[in-house]
Amino acid sequence: MAKITIDGKEYEVDPKLSVIQAAAQQGIEIPHFCWHEKLSVAGNCRMCLVEIEKMPKLAIACATQVADGMVVKTMSEKVIKARQAVMEFLLINHPLDCPICDEAGECKLQDYSYKYSVGYSRFEEDKVHKPKRVELGPNVMLDVERCIMCSRCIRFSDEIAKQPVLTFTERGTHVVLTTFPGTVLDNKYSMNVIELCPVGALTSRDFRFKSRVWEMSATESVCTGCSRGCNMNIWVRNNEVLRLTPRLNEDVNSSWMCDSGRLNTFKFVNSQERLNNSLIRKEGTLVETGWDEAIAKVVSELRVFKKTEIAAIGSAYATNEDNFVFQKLMKEIVGTKNIDFVPHMIEGDEDDLLIRADKTPNSSGALQVGVKPADGGLDLKGIIKGIGEGSIKALYVLDDDIAAIPEIASVLPTLQLLIVHSSVKNHTTELADIVLSCSAYAEKHGTFTNFEGRVQRIRPAVATVEQDRALDGFAMSRWDKFASPNDRWGRPIKKDARPSWRILGAIAGAMGAKVKYTTAEDVFKEMTERIPAFKGLSYLKIGSRGTMIKTSETVSSSVQMA
Repeated sequence: MAKITIDGKEYEVDPKLSVIQAAAQQGIEIPHFCWHEKLSVAGNCRMCLVEIEKMPKLAIACATQVADGMVVKTMSEKVIKARQAVMEFLLINHPLDCPICDEAGECKLQDYSYKYSVGYSRFEEDKVHKPKRVELGPNVMLDVERCIMCSRCIRFSDEIAKQPVLTFTERGTHVVLTTFPGTVLDNKYSMNVIELCPVGALTSRDFRFKSRVWEMSATESVCTGCSRGCNMNIWVRNNEVLRLTPRLNEDVNSSWMCDSGRLNTFKFVNSQERLNNSLIRKEGTLVETGWDEAIAKVVSELRVFKKTEIAAIGSAYATNEDNFVFQKLMKEIVGTKNIDFVPHMIEGDEDDLLIRADKTPNSSGALQVGVKPADGGLDLKGIIKGIGEGSIKALYVLDDDIAAIPEIASVLPTLQLLIVHSSVKNHTTELADIVLSCSAYAEKHGTFTNFEGRVQRIRPAVATVEQDRALDGFAMSRWDKFASPNDRWGRPIKKDARPSWRILGAIAGAMGAKVKYTTAEDVFKEMTERIPAFKGLSYLKIGSRGTMIKTSETVSSSVQMA
C-alpha cells in the first residue's frame, strides 16, 4: 500500500491506482468528463486537474498514478482557477439548449457549470455552428454542437462493443464527432454511448423529447430480454414506461445493457393490446368478466377432467414466485404430473459480453422451483403429443404465448379447455377458453434467477388496481405524483391485472386448499422453506444486486423452440 495525502488527510491506497481512483475510494470527488472506470484513459478534458507537490505543473488525476508520499491538493487556489478556465473553454461554443435538451437534469456539464464555473461568460463572438440532428445509427442521434469531445463514445465503440466506427475529424474549435465513411453506429450495444455521454450530444431516438428526467420516477428492476438478467432502471411518467437504462452491477452486467433489452422488453407494458379484465369464452366469443366469476369458472372446468387429462405449461418469463405457486397448484391440488415449460432458445444469438441465446429471464428459476414433470408425468414433448392424440384434453398455460410456435399452435384447437394467464392479447389468448389478466413484470414484486444462478428482485414501477388494494400510502403517493387519470389512448391508467401468484392462490383456495399469501414475499418465504437452493434467502438479503442460490441446474436444451 502507498501512503498518500489528499487535502491534508493521509490515506493508504493501492499503488496501482490513479489519483482519481484513489480519491474516489475515499469519497473525494474530483470532477471529470472524459474519464470512465470501464474505459481506457484519454486525458483530454482536463477537468480533473489537481495540484501535486514537487510537480511543476497541475496534473490530470485520471492519468497520474499514485506514489508513496504523494501530496495531492484538489481544492487549492490554482486548481479552482484551472477548473474555472476549463469550464469557460468548454462553454464558449456550447449551445444554450438546456430548455429542450433531453440530458437536462442529468447533465454533468450543467452540474459542473453551477459547481465549478465562474457563472458568467466573457465570450461575445458568435458561437461555432456544427451539424445537428445527425443520425449516427438506428438508435442514436447526435448533436455535434453539444459535444465536448470527451471521446467516451469512441473508446466504448472500440474497446467494449468492438465496432470502431466513431472518430473525430477537423481540428480546434471545428472538431466534429462522426462515423467513418460508409459506416453507421449499429452494434448491439450502441445505446450505451447515451449514458456515457456527459452532455446531451448523444440521445436516444426512441426516447427523444418524450419527457424531462425530473418528471419520471426510476425503479430498480431486471431486464427480461435474456437469461443474463441485466440490472436496470425503469423510467415512468403518467404510469407509462418511457425508457430503460442500465444499472451498475459488477456481478451481472457491469455498466452496460444491450439495445434489444432497452427497446423490446417494455413496450408491451404500455400496449393498446393490454388486457384490462379477465375473459371467458361465451358462445364462441371472449367477453370480459369479473375476477370471482373467472376463478369460479376455472375451478368448475378443471373438475370436469381426470388428473391424467390435464397438463400445465409454466413460464420462463414468469417470476419464481408465480412458477412456484403454479407448480404447487398443478401437482398438489389439481393433481396432474404433466408439467413443463417452453424454452425460447435462439442458437447463435449470443456473444461474450452480455447477450445469451436463452431469450427468457427465468429458465433456471422455473426449474429450481419445480416446473418440471413429476415422476411418471409428461414433459413438453409428451404434452404436445398428448394434445394431438387427444389424451390431454385440458391445458393451463402460465404467461407464455405458446401459440406463436407453429408446432404447438397446430394442436391447441383440439383441446376441450385452454386456460391462459396473459397481460396482453396474443396468439394464445385468441384460442383460450379462459384468459386471466396477469400483471407484467413492471407491475409486481418478485424474483428471477439468471443463468448463473443469481436471484434478483423486480419491483413495481407501474400502478395497477391490484396495487391500490395491496400497497401502502407512501408507495401510491409516489405513483400518483407522476400519474394522470388516463393514458395516451384515453384508457384508465390503472389496469385490473393481478400477479399470477395471487390469481393461482385464489384458485387454490376456491378448490379447498389452505393457501394464504398476502404478498410476494410470503410466497418467497415458503420457497425458502421447501426448496433447498433458496434456503436462508430473503428479499432483504437479495437486495439491489442479487445473490447466488446454493445450487444451479442447467436449463435443458433438448427441446429448442425459438
